Amino acid sequence: MNTMNKKAKIYVAGHRGLVGSAILRRLKQEGYSNIITQTHSELDLTKQDQVMSFFEKERPEYVFLAAAKVGGIYANNTYPADFIYQNLMIEANVIHASYLVGVKRLLFLGSSCIYPKFAKQPMKEEYLLTGPLEPTNEPYAIAKIAGIKMCESFNRQFGTDFRSVMPTNLYGPGDNFDPLDSHVIPALIRRFHEAKVMNQPHVVVWGTGKARREFLFVDDLAKACVFILSLDKTLYQSVTEPMCSHINVGTGEDVTIEELAQTIADVVEYQGEISFDTSKPDGTLRKLLDVSKIKSFGWKAMVSLNEGLKITYQDFLSSYASFFQDRLNRKF
Repeated sequence: MNTMNKKAKIYVAGHRGLVGSAILRRLKQEGYSNIITQTHSELDLTKQDQVMSFFEKERPEYVFLAAAKVGGIYANNTYPADFIYQNLMIEANVIHASYLVGVKRLLFLGSSCIYPKFAKQPMKEEYLLTGPLEPTNEPYAIAKIAGIKMCESFNRQFGTDFRSVMPTNLYGPGDNFDPLDSHVIPALIRRFHEAKVMNQPHVVVWGTGKARREFLFVDDLAKACVFILSLDKTLYQSVTEPMCSHINVGTGEDVTIEELAQTIADVVEYQGEISFDTSKPDGTLRKLLDVSKIKSFGWKAMVSLNEGLKITYQDFLSSYASFFQDRLNRKF
């Protein structure tokens, strides 16, 4: 049952990012007409005074907290202080301001990296804080855990209705295709495309290729986010109690990085060889979410990995591919 008024004022934090832009698309598709957004230059969410002034002025009824500093293994290893500081500041400021101005509901976006490195597979919500984290992204994971616990703590102390969703690895239109700061799918799409246009005979992929990952198309996540926030409070709590905090969102299926690389090569139509640099880290060997709780509401992912990769590659082509062609032309 949808309990959100279509004309309610909704603030989407991080609307230019992968997740935020998908949530914005979904809200508009469902007929929500009073959506407010702010760019980073207009509102720095790490600054408490700016955040409070914005919330006191706008007083949104609902908040989607999708703003975050994100990146792959390289970025997490290189900028750990940035990842923990910026994410802690963003979530602390937005969650606290939401409480102070009486936001009806808030949805916090976390990450599956919150779970212990050696958690049983698939990972249930209750496995949170039951073991050590994966070292390569521990600062980011700790920040996300803090966000979950902030929502839970405000609910316990003040009776707020702040919810958290923990998505698995995401990909889709609007992703970051930077070769150093991106996640595995956009990084591989760019790498295979560049190899294709530059006629390179082989592509090297980090790690052994044996690690398994679950991937969720970002528009499926956006549907889940709007769905979860629109649920009646009693219904939501009936599934998330006693934590009253977070719920996993994923496909419930995973693939090896080797299988993923081959699928992306097929989508890009790259004909060369694929090799693996075993000196580079794999990260956690397996990360598969238990999605039985969200499925109990009747929700499930709809976009297959192959279909989602084709859509993502087309988005990449429209945004980035001309860069490679220009580089190729300059060689001759």
